[in-house]
Amino acid sequence: MASPTRQLQVLDGEDDGTLLKVAFASSDRDQVDQHFGSSRAFVIYGVNLERAQLLSLAEFDDQEQDGNEDKLLSKLDLLDGCIAVYCRACGASAVRQLLAIGVQPVKVGESARIGELIQALQAELRAGPSTWLAKAIQRTQAGGQQRFDAMAAEGWDD
Repeated sequence: MASPTRQLQVLDGEDDGTLLKVAFASSDRDQVDQHFGSSRAFVIYGVNLERAQLLSLAEFDDQEQDGNEDKLLSKLDLLDGCIAVYCRACGASAVRQLLAIGVQPVKVGESARIGELIQALQAELRAGPSTWLAKAIQRTQAGGQQRFDAMAAEGWDD
């Protein structure tokens, strides 16, 4: 499994629980220009109606589109908690694996800019989310409630 060669976690800023994590396959942190499986880097933002906040960056060594699915494991781990990953393309097996962990792959055209994609996502949130986005929001809210239910079930130690 190929782990990220470099990873940056942004510590500034607070997540008030309303941010949806969204990943972008990008070599320059400006445009989505990478195939999911062979992407050299991912940029992850937290997005809600009012703001978008950079959360993390991860870079990987060069990877070929060779059908070797082991290289996907570290990328799938990286995207844990994301609702979507925007990329230029994504193989069928990768799509299945992403959907299994609750991440919607979103294929974009050439020269798709991350800032514009975030603005479009925010506009969709305001107008009423599409089916996949509504399900993703519901999953994140349910996940938060399940976490509190699990804590309550553990009981209190005095």
